[in-house]
Amino acid sequence: QVQLVESGGGLVQAGGSLRLSCAASGRTFSMYAMGWFRQAPGKEREFVSTISWKDSTYYADSVKGRFTISRDNAKNTVYLQMNGLKPEDTAIYYCAASGRSPIATIESRYDYWGQGTQVTVSS
Repeated sequence: QVQLVESGGGLVQAGGSLRLSCAASGRTFSMYAMGWFRQAPGKEREFVSTISWKDSTYYADSVKGRFTISRDNAKNTVYLQMNGLKPEDTAIYYCAASGRSPIATIESRYDYWGQGTQVTVSS
Protein backbone atom coordinates (compact mmCIF):
# COMPACT_ATOMS: atom_id res chain seq x y z
CA GLN A 1 0.00 0.00 0.00
CA VAL A 2 1.23 3.48 -0.91
CA GLN A 3 -0.19 6.70 0.44
CA LEU A 4 0.37 9.92 -1.46
CA VAL A 5 0.05 13.44 -0.10
CA GLU A 6 0.31 16.46 -2.40
CA SER A 7 1.25 19.96 -1.32
CA GLY A 8 2.36 23.23 -2.83
CA GLY A 9 -0.78 24.35 -4.60
CA GLY A 10 -2.13 27.86 -4.33
CA LEU A 11 -3.10 31.04 -6.11
CA VAL A 12 -0.62 32.60 -8.51
CA GLN A 13 -0.75 35.22 -11.24
CA ALA A 14 -0.31 34.30 -14.87
CA GLY A 15 3.37 33.94 -15.69
CA GLY A 16 4.20 32.88 -12.17
CA SER A 17 5.58 29.63 -10.78
CA LEU A 18 4.65 26.98 -8.29
CA ARG A 19 6.30 23.76 -7.18
CA LEU A 20 4.08 20.87 -6.26
CA SER A 21 5.34 18.09 -4.03
CA CYS A 22 3.99 14.60 -3.52
CA ALA A 23 5.22 12.68 -0.50
CA ALA A 24 4.81 8.92 -0.65
CA SER A 25 4.78 6.33 2.09
CA GLY A 26 6.31 2.93 1.62
CA ARG A 27 9.79 1.53 1.22
CA THR A 28 9.55 0.74 -2.48
CA PHE A 29 8.93 4.25 -3.78
CA SER A 30 11.97 4.08 -6.04
CA MET A 31 10.38 1.20 -7.98
CA TYR A 32 7.21 3.09 -8.88
CA ALA A 33 6.52 5.22 -11.89
CA MET A 34 5.06 8.50 -10.68
CA GLY A 35 2.68 10.76 -12.49
CA TRP A 36 0.85 14.04 -12.25
CA PHE A 37 -2.67 14.52 -13.56
CA ARG A 38 -5.03 17.45 -13.32
CA GLN A 39 -8.75 18.11 -13.47
CA ALA A 40 -10.18 21.48 -14.33
CA PRO A 41 -13.76 22.43 -13.43
CA GLY A 42 -16.23 20.72 -15.74
CA LYS A 43 -13.53 18.71 -17.48
CA GLU A 44 -12.18 15.19 -17.27
CA ARG A 45 -8.96 14.46 -15.50
CA GLU A 46 -5.99 14.65 -17.88
CA PHE A 47 -2.39 13.54 -17.93
CA VAL A 48 0.27 16.15 -17.17
CA SER A 49 3.59 14.39 -16.68
CA THR A 50 5.23 11.15 -15.62
CA ILE A 51 8.65 9.99 -14.45
CA SER A 52 9.92 6.43 -14.44
CA TRP A 53 11.95 4.79 -11.71
CA LYS A 54 14.95 5.35 -14.01
CA ASP A 55 14.13 9.08 -14.31
CA SER A 56 12.77 8.97 -17.84
CA THR A 57 10.17 11.70 -18.24
CA TYR A 58 7.24 12.48 -20.47
CA TYR A 59 4.98 15.52 -20.69
CA ALA A 60 1.65 16.49 -22.15
CA ASP A 61 2.09 18.87 -25.08
CA SER A 62 0.20 21.57 -23.19
CA VAL A 63 2.89 21.78 -20.48
CA LYS A 64 6.03 20.80 -22.36
CA GLY A 65 8.75 23.38 -21.90
CA ARG A 66 7.02 24.95 -18.89
CA PHE A 67 6.70 22.11 -16.37
CA THR A 68 9.44 19.85 -15.04
CA ILE A 69 8.91 16.62 -13.14
CA SER A 70 11.58 15.21 -10.85
CA ARG A 71 11.90 12.77 -8.00
CA ASP A 72 14.01 12.34 -4.89
CA ASN A 73 13.94 8.69 -3.94
CA ALA A 74 15.78 9.35 -0.68
CA LYS A 75 12.87 11.56 0.38
CA ASN A 76 10.13 9.46 -1.25
CA THR A 77 8.97 12.60 -3.01
CA VAL A 78 8.11 13.59 -6.55
CA TYR A 79 7.96 17.22 -7.64
CA LEU A 80 6.31 19.20 -10.39
CA GLN A 81 7.95 22.54 -11.06
CA MET A 82 5.49 24.71 -12.95
CA ASN A 83 6.75 27.86 -14.65
CA GLY A 84 5.03 30.26 -16.99
CA LEU A 85 1.66 29.39 -15.55
CA LYS A 86 -1.44 30.22 -17.55
CA PRO A 87 -5.08 30.57 -16.47
CA GLU A 88 -5.83 27.34 -18.34
CA ASP A 89 -3.50 25.51 -15.94
CA THR A 90 -6.07 26.10 -13.20
CA ALA A 91 -7.09 22.68 -11.88
CA ILE A 92 -6.81 20.24 -9.06
CA TYR A 93 -3.50 18.45 -9.47
CA TYR A 94 -3.23 14.81 -8.49
CA CYS A 95 -0.18 12.69 -7.85
CA ALA A 96 -0.29 9.01 -8.75
CA ALA A 97 1.93 5.95 -8.43
CA SER A 98 2.16 2.94 -10.72
CA GLY A 99 3.70 -0.36 -9.71
CA ARG A 100 2.74 -2.02 -12.98
CA SER A 101 4.29 0.14 -15.65
CA PRO A 102 7.80 1.61 -15.97
CA ILE A 103 6.21 4.81 -17.24
CA ALA A 104 2.56 5.59 -17.86
CA THR A 105 0.42 8.35 -19.33
CA ILE A 106 -3.04 6.85 -18.76
CA GLU A 107 -4.97 6.76 -15.51
CA SER A 108 -5.76 3.06 -15.60
CA ARG A 109 -2.08 2.17 -15.23
CA TYR A 110 -1.86 3.89 -11.85
CA ASP A 111 -2.57 2.05 -8.63
CA TYR A 112 -2.51 4.81 -6.02
CA TRP A 113 -3.73 8.38 -6.00
CA GLY A 114 -3.39 11.38 -3.73
CA GLN A 115 -6.22 13.65 -2.66
CA GLY A 116 -5.14 16.49 -4.93
CA THR A 117 -3.99 20.06 -4.47
CA GLN A 118 -5.68 23.12 -5.98
CA VAL A 119 -3.77 25.34 -8.38
CA THR A 120 -5.43 28.58 -9.42
CA VAL A 121 -3.85 30.91 -11.97
CA SER A 122 -5.33 34.38 -12.25
CA SER A 123 -5.13 36.46 -15.42
